[in-house]
Amino acid sequence: MDIILVTTVIASLFLVIGAAEPLAERLRLPYTVILALLGVLIATGATFFLRTELTDALNPVAEAILGLPIRSDFFLYVFLPTLLFQATLGMNLRRMLDDWVPILVLAVVAVVVSTVSVGYALSWASALPLAACLLVGAIVSTTDPSAVVSIFRSLSAPRRLARIIEGESLLNDAAAIALFSLFMAFVRLGAPSPTLSEALGRFPLLIAGGVLAGWVSARLAVWTMGLFARHERAQISTSIALPYLAYIIAEQSVGASGVIAVVTAGLTLNLTGPGRLPPQAWASLQEVWDLLAHWAGALIFILAALLIPRLLEEVRLSDYALIGVVILAAIAARALILFALMPLLTALRASPVVVWRYRVAILWGGLRGAVTLALALAVTESIFVPVEVKRVVGILATGFTLFTLIVQGATLRPVIAWLGLDRLSPIDEALSRQVVAVALQTVREDVARTTENYNLTHEIVRSEAKRFGERLDFAIETAEASADILDRDRITLGLIALAGHERDTILARVRERTISSRMADRVLMDADQLIEGARTGGRSGYQRAARRSVAYGAAFQAGVALQRRLGMSRPLARMTADRFELLLSQRLILRDLGAFIDGRIRRIHGRRVADLLHEVLSRRVEAMDSALEGLRLQYPGYAEELERRFIRRTALRLEEREYNSIREDGLIGAEVYAALLQDVVARRATAEDRPRLDLAIQRAVLVRQFPLFKDLDDGALTRLARALLTVYVNAGSVIVPRNSPADRVYFIASGAVELDSLGQTLRLGRGEMFGQLAVLSRKSRRGEVRAIAPSTLLVLDETRFRRLLARSAALQDAVRKSAEQRGIDPDVLFQDPKRT
Repeated sequence: MDIILVTTVIASLFLVIGAAEPLAERLRLPYTVILALLGVLIATGATFFLRTELTDALNPVAEAILGLPIRSDFFLYVFLPTLLFQATLGMNLRRMLDDWVPILVLAVVAVVVSTVSVGYALSWASALPLAACLLVGAIVSTTDPSAVVSIFRSLSAPRRLARIIEGESLLNDAAAIALFSLFMAFVRLGAPSPTLSEALGRFPLLIAGGVLAGWVSARLAVWTMGLFARHERAQISTSIALPYLAYIIAEQSVGASGVIAVVTAGLTLNLTGPGRLPPQAWASLQEVWDLLAHWAGALIFILAALLIPRLLEEVRLSDYALIGVVILAAIAARALILFALMPLLTALRASPVVVWRYRVAILWGGLRGAVTLALALAVTESIFVPVEVKRVVGILATGFTLFTLIVQGATLRPVIAWLGLDRLSPIDEALSRQVVAVALQTVREDVARTTENYNLTHEIVRSEAKRFGERLDFAIETAEASADILDRDRITLGLIALAGHERDTILARVRERTISSRMADRVLMDADQLIEGARTGGRSGYQRAARRSVAYGAAFQAGVALQRRLGMSRPLARMTADRFELLLSQRLILRDLGAFIDGRIRRIHGRRVADLLHEVLSRRVEAMDSALEGLRLQYPGYAEELERRFIRRTALRLEEREYNSIREDGLIGAEVYAALLQDVVARRATAEDRPRLDLAIQRAVLVRQFPLFKDLDDGALTRLARALLTVYVNAGSVIVPRNSPADRVYFIASGAVELDSLGQTLRLGRGEMFGQLAVLSRKSRRGEVRAIAPSTLLVLDETRFRRLLARSAALQDAVRKSAEQRGIDPDVLFQDPKRT
């Protein structure tokens, strides 16, 4: 085929891609539906001109279009890795991990249910073998969530809901293609028909092999990128190679699922990349992949649509009935997941509450597209599949895809409107009117200042001011007429706005490199949790999310267990350093939020709401300062090192900004500017390195700071530091339950606890101890001890405590004083236990 003609056709397809997006917006149809329809029209037109006798002038173009080398391998090895890899890079993975249960259950269970439902329904309605029917079920189980997700985002649907749909669709495709590879082996000529248990038994092996291949490939790619630290294009080029090599290695060398390998590689790079690459390099990498995925997604729809006339050439009347069976079975399977499994997950608190309207929209928005057609094409191309099976599979997959694109896709927005999801809630409607009134008042003030500065014609200014004043008066009247928003709702809306501004501030600080890329995802995740907490639970939900942001997580507790039981201190040291930096970054952000409350929220929601938000914010600042102070006391000197690092990075940012300003003013040339910038980059690489935290040294320093141990010599302090165990507890956690054995004593390194015994309540803070009275009296604990703030405790067993007590006069005085406060005779406690 003439290369010039092929190049012309491909270039024309990019013109079609460019025109499809504005056309979809104008027609209010999903973008993928427009691409598929354009592809069908192009293929139909090319077929018509090639076979018609009206003219032969367009025959070369028609032949070039129909003769494009469109094969299933082209889709699976070129386009599919691009789409899957970009989807994983664009995910907020840390937030998605919070919802891994509903995502994984919906993805895997939905694929299995859909495959089995379609397979057995088709087996009952046709003469096809069960393996072929299950193969069709796997092919039609892939979904394209882009249409419904884009609509949900435009409707301000809950972010968590959109995130679950995106994650479910990604793993849905991976699981469906893995099942496709599994059943494909059973439809080959001469292969026995499988049992369901035999087929599904091999499924975990495909998954595990793909996960291993993807993880190893991604770790090698990240290591390679680290070698190219100052070469952004080299790092991006390495990322381009990663998904394709991972796919090929998994499929050809390991014999596992290439799709799972690509997804795993993308998730691994998503987790590790931001901490290893400079922020600008990571942003550029994501922009490149966004563009590649946009082109790949558009081309795969158009090229797959070009195949539709070819796949439907041999359709028979009986095939339409089978297409109807596939449609009904697939919709019924998805309805079962949405209306039976999802409510069950909600009842178990593993999934957010999804009202029935959203579930209907998800059901009707489950479009199929290019992946389904590509898998069907792979079946029709295989020489090992019986001819009749190839024909039926191609027709059923194509017919079902056309139904979802033309019928469901074209009616999705009307269905959304019928469900009432395209209208603002009464609260949002009233809020929008008040926002308009406040914004117009600000605009009027700014316009007045602008007209004075430019000395415009007085008559024109007056006429425009009158016109604008009429609009402002109408906006104020409308806002006053709808000013019936409850204070509770105003507080919720204010908290959502405050958390949203916090997120925007974080992004600005990351761009300025005030916050490191290592911490960016963590801080953004906390801001997203604040937004969702306020949306779902109002003030209490916001405060719960705020408490979680300073609490010790499950990973931190696992690090403590590794250090305590196996002596592995490196994970705990890394997570402690992360906690230090995270708290410093959050404190930096919180200091800037008060001005936003006074400048924006007060004007929209009033003084009372603003004062309450100030109170909520001050509590967050207190909790943050308390947690940070606890770490400062526990690891003295390390916080100072982080603060020095912050100052150096800030100075470098300001220095770079100054060089940019001088360059823009033309005071220095390109050569001098490049030399100065290179020096800044080199010093920034040094400033990015975080100081190392040595837990053993820091614990010894901490023990020396306890007033209770002030009379111990250095050797005794060193031995004591080795003997003490560190325990981290969150606010509200029970440290010592009632009637528990008295076998250890607790020293408070940071935080605070509350003792509740026999109706008496006592609060203790840093430097104090508890449990000593029960140990010395040799009685079970009658009270309960609960943490009232995130606390760090040092624990000593009974035997070592008694030895320490015998040597330390300061500790003996502290025990006597605590006994007297509780009304206990101290002399009784210091009697020899053998005599008693």
